[in-house]
Amino acid sequence: MYSLNKVFILGNLTRDPELRQTAGGQAVCSFGVATNRRYTDKQGQKQEQVEFHSIVAWGRQAEIITHYLHKGSSILIEGRLQTRSWQDPQGAKHFRTEVIADQIQLGPKPQGSAGGGAPMNSPRNQDGNNSTWNEGGMRPQQAPAGSNASDAMPVIELAEEGEEIDIKDIPF
Repeated sequence: MYSLNKVFILGNLTRDPELRQTAGGQAVCSFGVATNRRYTDKQGQKQEQVEFHSIVAWGRQAEIITHYLHKGSSILIEGRLQTRSWQDPQGAKHFRTEVIADQIQLGPKPQGSAGGGAPMNSPRNQDGNNSTWNEGGMRPQQAPAGSNASDAMPVIELAEEGEEIDIKDIPF
């Protein structure tokens, strides 16, 4: 039986990212993201429910997030759920479920920020075109001809260097 552990989160940072280094020198960044769910209840009243997600990013991706994002910034995260556990000094066991970021895309700059509120270029698409987020937030559109390519961020995919795909790993 096949299984899938894939998460997409589109939301805003709830706090500034915290960058740390592991004992081995690997960069790791943790931050929170809030998402909103809007619905109509049984009485016909519009409601909004906020969810808070703990996110962890590693390596160069962690450095990019810390450098470019802050509380309130928009971000699209593609990742996986991971639950870790630990025991405190009193012997109580604790669990924490986090989203481990595999790929990120930076959202548009907020209105009134430096740069006149123009959208920040999202990472390069696989076909090499620069794109910006549209109002829907997820489908890229072609960047204007005068857009500043230096704002574009690369898509960061986590993969071990030199990692090769073995034909036996393909399920079909």
